Order: sequence, then structure tokens, then C-alpha cells
Amino acid sequence: MAKKRRTNKNQKQVANIANKFFQKKNPIYWLLGIIVLVLGAYFTDFDIRQFEFPKDQEARQRVISEQNFNKAKTELTKIYKAHPEQKEFYCGCDFSWEGRKGIVDLKSCGYKVRKNEVRANRIEWEHVMPAYAFGNQLQCWKNGGRENCKTQPNYSIQFNTMEGDMHNLQPAVGEVNADRSNFGFNEFTKTFNQYGQCQFATDFKNRQVQPRNEIKGMIARTYLYMADRYGLNLSKNEERLMSAWNKSYPVQKWECERNRIIESVQGNDNPFITQQCQALGL
Repeated sequence: MAKKRRTNKNQKQVANIANKFFQKKNPIYWLLGIIVLVLGAYFTDFDIRQFEFPKDQEARQRVISEQNFNKAKTELTKIYKAHPEQKEFYCGCDFSWEGRKGIVDLKSCGYKVRKNEVRANRIEWEHVMPAYAFGNQLQCWKNGGRENCKTQPNYSIQFNTMEGDMHNLQPAVGEVNADRSNFGFNEFTKTFNQYGQCQFATDFKNRQVQPRNEIKGMIARTYLYMADRYGLNLSKNEERLMSAWNKSYPVQKWECERNRIIESVQGNDNPFITQQCQALGL
């Protein structure tokens, strides 16, 4: 009888510790939760088969083990091939596919090449929140940049999950993606002429960019999502700007549909999109 009580106590203690990790939004904590379960089963009489994962944990486990930038690009290519009516993100250009290669129709949006014709003609998968913005908050980035974060054992799962989050990736004109670099978003001009009729402005001196109104809401909800899901810090200016854009530029039909499609593939939604979609019946 005493042994049974000890067994129940051990199971409860292990389960409670694991659950605390699984309740965190940062994927590295989910991995720690799995480690707790394994160690609990090895060193105590805890039966791992009796543990009930929290809601959505199956999807979270899949994210931990599979999510990365290359797989995200492959899945997004499939999604956009199935929705050829969708436009390129920053300029609203039409684009088509040759295998896995996205070809931009520059005439469809009045795009004028600024400098890099090769990249201007191709689609690249743009991190709305730049890899620098989330990677720079990790010690691995400070010790060796992006490649170090992708390979260092203590950080690779966490970084690869963030880098491969499909909610943060959009199809963009390669030249605009290159010019944007890791610059932050802002509002600073009413003149858009660097890329022909494309409503995108790059301020190289002050390291900032201004997007067209049609995507400001999507950008805002992406930033808010990334900060919330991965425990990232936004500057006060970013918080103010993204909150304002989120309110001023509500979700559109494609944003809602894309959110649901990505959830079905990746295992999680962007709640900042979902809430508005439900409220508007989209």
C-alpha cells in the first residue's frame, strides 16, 4: 500500500514538472518537458504511457522535431502553387512557378529594377520579422551569428523552429528582400519611387523600410505573434507601431485562409489573426 502511494506521488511530481514546461510558449521548454518525462520513467516508477499531453501538444512535438526554414519553404511553395491568384507580398506583383522557382511578373505591378536584376525577377521567402531580430536575442547569435544558432546543440532546435515558422514567411521580390535586409518597419514618407510603381520605400541611411498599406496589418499581426509565441522582446516603437497597424488594418480573406492552411500543416495558428477572422466571420 505504501509503495502504491509512493508510485502515485512520483507520477504526480513528474507529470507536474513536465506540464510546467509544456505550458511555456518557447519550444526549448517543450524539449525540456520531454526530457523530464524520459528521466522520470528511467529513474522512478513513473509510467510515461499514462501521461496526458496538454491540448495541441502533439502538434508542438511535431514542430520541435520537424520545423526548419528549408521545410517551411517547401510547404509554402505547395500552398502558393495551389493558390496562383495570390500576389507577391511587398509590391503586389503576379508571379508563377517553374518547379520550385518563383518567377516575378514585374510588368504586372509596374516594378522597376533598382540595382539587382537577377534577384528582382525571382521570388524569395522573406522573414517578416527578420532572422536578426529574433536570433539576436539568443546567446548563440552573439557568439557566431546565424550559422552558429543553426548548429549549436543548445540553441539549434529553438532557432530553427523560429526561422522555419511559416506564419513569419511571405513570398517577396528578391531585390526588395535584399534591400530590406534586417531593417525595421516604420512610416516616414509619402513618396514611393525607388522600385517604379511598387509602394515600398527603403531608407538605407536610417535602416528602415515602409510597406504599402495593404500589408501593414499582416506585418503587425506577424510581429505580435512572433513576440508572443517565442517570448521575444519588441522595442517600444515597434510595440506602438504594430498595435496601431493591427487596429487600423484588419484581416482580409486570404490572411484568414492562409492562417488556417498553415495551422493544418505546421500545427498552430496565429491567434492574432484567428481572433479577428472569427470576429469578422472570415
